[in-house]
Parts: sequence; structure tokens; C-alpha cells
Amino acid sequence: MKRKNYDFIICGGGASGMLLALHLLQDSFFEKHRILIIDKDSKTTNDRTWCFWEKEAGPLEHLVRYSWHQAKFQSAEIQQNLNLKPYTYKMIRGIDLYQYALPLLKDSKQIDWLEATISNLESDMNQTLVHTEKGTFASSRVFSSLYNPERVVHQKKYPVLQQHFVGWIVETENNCFDPEQITFMDFDVPQANATRFMYVLPFSPNKALLEDTFFSAKLLPKEDYEDAIRAYLKKIGAGRYTCLEKEAGSIPMTAYPFQQHNTSHLLHIGTAGGWTKASTGYTFQQTLRQTQRLVQFLKHNTPLHQFYKWDKFSFYDMLFLDVLEKHNTRGADLFTMMFRNNPIHRILRFLDNKTNFIEDLKIMRSFPLGWFLKALWKRLT
Repeated sequence: MKRKNYDFIICGGGASGMLLALHLLQDSFFEKHRILIIDKDSKTTNDRTWCFWEKEAGPLEHLVRYSWHQAKFQSAEIQQNLNLKPYTYKMIRGIDLYQYALPLLKDSKQIDWLEATISNLESDMNQTLVHTEKGTFASSRVFSSLYNPERVVHQKKYPVLQQHFVGWIVETENNCFDPEQITFMDFDVPQANATRFMYVLPFSPNKALLEDTFFSAKLLPKEDYEDAIRAYLKKIGAGRYTCLEKEAGSIPMTAYPFQQHNTSHLLHIGTAGGWTKASTGYTFQQTLRQTQRLVQFLKHNTPLHQFYKWDKFSFYDMLFLDVLEKHNTRGADLFTMMFRNNPIHRILRFLDNKTNFIEDLKIMRSFPLGWFLKALWKRLT
């Protein structure tokens, strides 16, 4: 690769990097811009699954593998069957996005794809340098999805929880799943001194993805998650089963201000840019929206650090995480209160950062007032 300077450099070829590149490629405004994408992986395996909800057919509808209009919430206190309409809950597999996007990106004359490990990013007044073992590349507009956990681990101002999970895709002897209904959260499982629930996406009456999921600070040994999945399968009467695929992940849940590391010529995107919904770990839909907004922002040649926009939901997430960290063993109670006292459509709008102030108040009054007042006082003093 002889070229060393590009109009745009995208560091990381995951969801945020690929979606940004696709949006740039599809916009005629950028047809003469040269783009470099750097990723250490070839993106030939299904390394993750993304889920989200929306009302209409979205721009990636052709990649949706499964979708549902019904959901269930369950805890030791309540069980609710939820009609999601007009929303549809959708699932896209990582490999499907990669197999769609990679040919478009690699065949484009605008784009160079480099499989390499990035060792360092270095910004100055004029550009950002991207250092790899295959050379150093420069651009005045660099976008990085490389998450640096050291930035959040070694600070105390903002709590850092993890949405950590192990998932199995299983095929069971008995028909124990309703293929029309996801299990959004089932807290009626041993909590293990944390906030823990089972998440189930059914593909057929005897095939589903089950994830043992935690919202907590510390990860567990892999066997603990898998034992929980085995116990859950026994509980629902699965009979004999075959594990077809396994996945695992740990998504940071924090209100840490990632935007403070942006510069005029470097913008952090995806989880590294704070695009993950801090209170839930959902990332994909927010990433899709932010990359669309970013493409329009780039047309004005504005310094990249001005892209960040604060909103009230960032503050709500911060308070919720303060409470969830302090009362981590009561997480099941918090979510039970929210689902018991609010219709599912209001909850989905709230989690999607789309509620108005009156709806916000209705959500907030579902929770113990004292817990949130203490969290608010802590932030104000």
C-alpha cells in the first residue's frame, strides 16, 4: 500500500466502522474522497449478534435474520406478555452484515482495506497519524472504534458496570419455545448477588438463542454462565438438547464522557465514542443513527470534536447507573417496577431516547425516589 494520506481513515471494521463507510460510499457528495479502513480481523466469522427495535422497515431490513412482535418480561413477582406492535424486535447476525458490506467496500475504488493492528493514534493541530505494523497513515479526519478500557477503569467519578453474558444457540428435544415471543428479561433465576436475567430469542419451537446476562462490575468464570443455561433448559422442559453455537461478550455500561478524547481531527465512534446506551448496553440502532448524522455533519467540514451533542438521556443514564451500582442486588426490583408501572411502548421509547419530559417523569416515578435523589445530590455536590 503506497498511499499514506487519505481523506478519511476508519480504525476498526466492526458495526460502527462498516456502517460509516457504507453511508459515505452511498452519498455522492463523497465520491471523490479516498477512504482507508484498518482492522486486524478478516471478518469471516459470526462474532456477534445485534438486536434492536423499530417501527418501519429500516435501511438494513434485508439483513434481518429474525423478527418478533411479542415479548415476555418475567421476575419473581410478575409475568407480563407484551405486544410490541407497532414496534418490531429485530436480529442481525454479524456475519450477515460482513458478507453484505465487505464486497461493496473492498470492490470500491474509493476504499482501501488494510488488515493490520493499530498500535497508536497521534493527533496534532493538522491531522491524526495512525500507526500500524504495516506503516503509518495520515488524515485530517480519523474515526476510531478502538475501545480503550484503561480510560474508564482508572477513574472513580463514573461507575463502570458490564453487560456480560454467555449465549448458546440450542436445538432441543422438546418444543419448549414460542417462536412468536422473545423473552426480553427473565429475572426469575438465581441472582448471584448481582443483576441477572435470562434473555431468549426463539427461532422455532425447538431452537433458540439463550443468554445468561449480568449487569454488574465483575465477570464470572465461563462455567457459571453455562451452568445457568443448563439449569434454565431443564426448568423449561427442554429435554435433551444440542448446543449448535456459543457466543460471549462484555459491553461496558458507563456514563464516562468518551467525547473528551475527541480532537479536531479524531472522533471516537461506536462503544469507544459513548454510543452504547449506558443503562442497557444496546448499541446497534444508536450506531446506525449516529453514523447517518455523522455523514451529514462531515459535509460542513466542521472540527470533529464538535460532533458530540449532549442530551437529557445521558444524564438519566448516569443517575440510573449510580443507583444500579449502589443497589446492584436490587436490579431485578428496579426493572420489575419499570415494567409493572409503564406500558411497553413508553419503555421502548425511553430506552430509545425518544420520550418527552412528561413521559420521562412517568418512568422516573416508577422507581424508589430516595435512591435517585441521593444519586442526584451526589452529582450536584
